Amino acid sequence: MTGHPGTAPAAPGLQRRRVTVRGAVQGVGFRPFVYVLAGELGLAGHVANTVDGVVAEVEGSGTALADFCDRVARDAPPLAVVESVSHEAVAAVGESGFAITASRPGSTARTLVAPDTATCDRCLSELGDPADRRHRHPFISCTHCGPRFTIVTGLPYDRPQTTMAGFPMCPRCRDEYRDPADRRFHAQPIACHDCGPRLRLVTPDTGTARGGDADPMTEARRLLAEGAVVAVKGLGGYHLACDAGNPGSVRTLRRRKGRGDKPFALMVPDLAHAEALVHVDAAARRLLTGGRRPIVLLRRRQHTERDIAADVAPGSADLGVMLPYTPVHHLLFGLPGDPPGPHALVMTSGNLAGEPVITDDGEALRRLAGLADAWLTHDRPIHVPCDDSVVRVLDGRELPVRRARGYAPLPVRLPLPVPPALAVGGDLKNAFCLGEGRRAWLSAHVGDMDDLATLTAFEGAERQLEEITGVRPTLLAADRHPGYRSRSWAHRASAGRPLITVQHHHAHIAAALAENGHDGGSPVIGVAFDGTGYGDDGAVWGGEVLLADYDGYRRFAHLRYVPLPGGDAAVRRPYRMALSHLRAAGLAWADDLPCTAACPPAELKTLAVQLERGLCCVPTSSMGRLFDAVSSLTGICHHARYEAQAAMELEAAAVRAGDPTGAYAFELAGGPGDPLTADPGPVLAAAVADLRRGAPVELIAARFHRAVVDLVRRLCAAARDRHGPDTVALSGGVFANALLGTACADALRADGFTVLSHRLVPPNDGGLALGQLMVASRAAAPTPGAQGPHPRPAHDRTHPEED
Repeated sequence: MTGHPGTAPAAPGLQRRRVTVRGAVQGVGFRPFVYVLAGELGLAGHVANTVDGVVAEVEGSGTALADFCDRVARDAPPLAVVESVSHEAVAAVGESGFAITASRPGSTARTLVAPDTATCDRCLSELGDPADRRHRHPFISCTHCGPRFTIVTGLPYDRPQTTMAGFPMCPRCRDEYRDPADRRFHAQPIACHDCGPRLRLVTPDTGTARGGDADPMTEARRLLAEGAVVAVKGLGGYHLACDAGNPGSVRTLRRRKGRGDKPFALMVPDLAHAEALVHVDAAARRLLTGGRRPIVLLRRRQHTERDIAADVAPGSADLGVMLPYTPVHHLLFGLPGDPPGPHALVMTSGNLAGEPVITDDGEALRRLAGLADAWLTHDRPIHVPCDDSVVRVLDGRELPVRRARGYAPLPVRLPLPVPPALAVGGDLKNAFCLGEGRRAWLSAHVGDMDDLATLTAFEGAERQLEEITGVRPTLLAADRHPGYRSRSWAHRASAGRPLITVQHHHAHIAAALAENGHDGGSPVIGVAFDGTGYGDDGAVWGGEVLLADYDGYRRFAHLRYVPLPGGDAAVRRPYRMALSHLRAAGLAWADDLPCTAACPPAELKTLAVQLERGLCCVPTSSMGRLFDAVSSLTGICHHARYEAQAAMELEAAAVRAGDPTGAYAFELAGGPGDPLTADPGPVLAAAVADLRRGAPVELIAARFHRAVVDLVRRLCAAARDRHGPDTVALSGGVFANALLGTACADALRADGFTVLSHRLVPPNDGGLALGQLMVASRAAAPTPGAQGPHPRPAHDRTHPEED
């Protein structure tokens, strides 16, 4: 308890109010802020953390109480997210003084946990000040920065319910913690050299941990400079780090991790180093230097190979760049006067390709033994795994690509209330979602649900999110794909609760509607472009235009079906999709075409028979697969070693071309009452003609992008003419393509449409669960007497799961 309130007979005119502040108000210095605010206004009373948020009882004059209720939200600490302030009159007791009292436990958590936040400027100043007692302390933090979500073990948020519980405060830290004038007043992760976690360097050659008098940080920096791969324990898991300017180190890490050609993320010490590598506008600058510190995908400058190895991001128009966000990162780059180290570090998740990020120290030593040459670790446990977030700037706004550290677990505000529900998302880029009332909590990025380790991580994350949100689901939602592991898990976990399956692309559009605050009162034109989604007819959908709201959808248009030869084999080998599209367009597999040359002769013969007879050839309308086909047709990418590689490299080629002259065009067909079909045959024929004329592949890539933009424009205009909606929602992983997304939004706005795009959750399957939540909630409990904006069509099979 802080302060010494007392009681006396209440003086005439005194009033007292109980004020409840809800939101992310624990672990962000809110109680100290209330303490100081009450002192400024001459109010008596007390404040405490509860499962509802922060609750204060304040007593004084009516004017002072009104000022308090106004300022408690308006002047809140920088990391606080105030959702609501409610207050009620209670009897005055004649209290004197103001106190921070012990937290009040409860059975159900309702408050919000703050995300982890980058080290603030004042802590950085102390970190580099030889006169400060926390000089070079690797775990320096205060009420304005540091770990939150990843160390929380329970609520209310107090030190005993964090992974700092095992580090008793030394006398000096305890004095700061209790001093209302101190920046670390009630900062739960408070620590110093005397009482905080300990950093150590583990090397496999000796099997010993180096710490104590030796400086683990100096040794780690030396190892990195010499070309080693070092596992570095971060806020939400381990990273694998190496010198980004050392081609041998980057190749070694890529080979050990089984990374294929997938780009690595970079960490650079400051904004100046970032600007030397990538083009940084005002929006990107705010993202790079703000408290969340995500990886920001930015267009690379020419000749970056002078500063970083070519193997950091081969074939990509972008570099994923982030700035240091923990004291360990800042110390790893070095303070003034330190021995020099690398100027840019590869910082990739500490795991084998496709597995969850590793958080446990013992597991890191075992599982990363073949990947790392040393481990820079510490003894503060990580309770909640949390990868780095990835964002880009699209259409002038932030677009999440992977939502995790810095964002989770803050909820999305919903336009309509939902029952307590769990939506399990998809199998790729999995993130699940808990919802109740008008809040939806998306988990941090879990990963691809293709092995036991990811399923185990999913289960642990789901339990933990239930614990901190207090949501106890009475309804479950999953993707309709019968083979999805996420759906199978939901079926096993349902335990008699309703399980509703939701069509993949309907969920994508519903997610875009929900995060943009659309109430579902009228249908929108939903453009859902991605790689794979289970369609109502059993085909693989992915190039869809829907007339949709939360209650249902109609399929207005789609790409013409082509065979998907061999399923996943066609995804991994884009030349198979190119050949399938050429055959569907009536174009010969001529030897002068790059996709034909890329296919081994024996496979080419087998593929011809396979397509002729329809063997293992599910039809697909996927726009993602069309991007793959054009990428291989132009010779850009024939083998995809990571998801969307062919499409990303096609985008990179189009970016190099700039604004193209000329354009290709899809052919539209469809009778009354039937969905329109967009035939890419004319586009492919024009691309082949350009190839044979010797046109640069960059120009062909740019013309293809323009053709897709024009297709979106034509289909949306047709949907408006026939059915009336003038709002378009853009969703699906294809719209993570910045060139395409920006051009589509600009073109549609020029045509008078309102455009809804993603800004809070990813357009890819990482945002799928939010849409599942909304659709399933409406299906489970439709508004009494309402027919919805249009009758649910027969082909919309949103339904309770059947055994």
